[in-house]
Amino acid sequence: MRYTRRVNGKVEDEATISLEDEGGIRRRPPAGPSLVLALAASAPSEPPACISLANVDKVRLGRGPRYRVVRGESRELTVELADPSTSSSHARLVRLERGWAIADDGSKNGTLVNGRRVLRAELGPDDVIELGTSFFVVRPEVDDTDLDGLPLRTLHAGFADDLRLLARIARARVPILLLGETGTGKELLARATHELSRRPGPFVAVNCGAIPATLIESELFGARKGAFTGASADRIGAVAAAHDGTLFLDEIAELPEPSQAALLRVLQDGEVVALGGTRPIRVDVRVVAATHQDLRERVAAGRFRNDLYARVRGHVLTLPPLRKRREDLGLLCAELLRRAAGKRAADITMAPAVARAILRHDWPHNVRELEHVLARAIALLDGDKLQLAHLPEDIAALALPGSRGKPNHDRTRLLQLVRRHTGNLSAVARDLMTSRAQVHRLLRRQGIDPAQLLATPARESSDGA
Repeated sequence: MRYTRRVNGKVEDEATISLEDEGGIRRRPPAGPSLVLALAASAPSEPPACISLANVDKVRLGRGPRYRVVRGESRELTVELADPSTSSSHARLVRLERGWAIADDGSKNGTLVNGRRVLRAELGPDDVIELGTSFFVVRPEVDDTDLDGLPLRTLHAGFADDLRLLARIARARVPILLLGETGTGKELLARATHELSRRPGPFVAVNCGAIPATLIESELFGARKGAFTGASADRIGAVAAAHDGTLFLDEIAELPEPSQAALLRVLQDGEVVALGGTRPIRVDVRVVAATHQDLRERVAAGRFRNDLYARVRGHVLTLPPLRKRREDLGLLCAELLRRAAGKRAADITMAPAVARAILRHDWPHNVRELEHVLARAIALLDGDKLQLAHLPEDIAALALPGSRGKPNHDRTRLLQLVRRHTGNLSAVARDLMTSRAQVHRLLRRQGIDPAQLLATPARESSDGA
């Protein structure tokens, strides 16, 4: 994440949006809400940007010659978007007693919230704002500082704090337990933990759920020739192979109970005996375990040993699902597009509907699912612009506006407000958080004549809207 730097009134870096501070680069936004430019469909390989809303009551958004944020007087910001599909005065955010609202300023292409065009809307925690090809979310707090060499990046403040703590724990001998849904990046973090630990031995991964119960102990502890049918040669196990390094036990909840007892002995004694062997081998391993299941629940049900649970849970980190960190979708898209398309990624754009679908999908299989969807889209891409046809049908369907085939709600609201205020356009402007001149422009665009409207009975002016 780069921040705009102002020196002697001149902007030095125009690559991303950020709050311009007199003292230079802001390394971490102050605590409080932030407006996140989560994804720019015109440049999806570029990282997102954050705009602190601390001590701000109003944000004006519109087209400008470059991306920048200018602090005005009276707790107001102006955000300029280098997005030709936005209007020069497109929309504004206004702080409410609890949360934020957005109002359209009579823009040509409209302001959308969750794919639906609005004149004014109060924003919920997961709402996605769409201005032209720029997509925003408002978050209670973000964190875009470096994460001590960890390969995962996040704007989610709580997750960032957890990752920093993990980076410190990685340098100790404390065992680590990684929890979270499938596809959230547990193995990636386990490998990063090993790298940060500076242990001289290797990183050895074992998927406890993918090995038959009859073979799991030979995989873990090794076997002597002839120890069982098929053991035609001596075999070193994963525990011994990880000596002086890190043993990653993925899906440890799937470990059979007899193997749980054997693993506990190894961790307690610091030595392992191969199946069919008699001589123990001293081992020094750092254990990182992972599971998507609730280990405490399995302990309570008698399906996982409590003493082994106590051994592996030295430090516990729960990775949040992707649907809980929507502000990270731009970060992930940028990285995954570069991985899938290589040098070509910088030239790839998205149709706004594609970005809308990505930001509205819940991603039940998390980062792994996003990676596969983008890799598939790149494989199907003939030109440089991703279209809905390149996405799976169920995800592409999320781009369809909720109001498609339904009445024009912008027109309906204008009709209602003009009637409610008996043609007082200043009062209508206050309700829409805009100016009287912009209300005139909206009325012209919708073909509404206030005088004619007020002279017409309400049942006849509903317009089917």
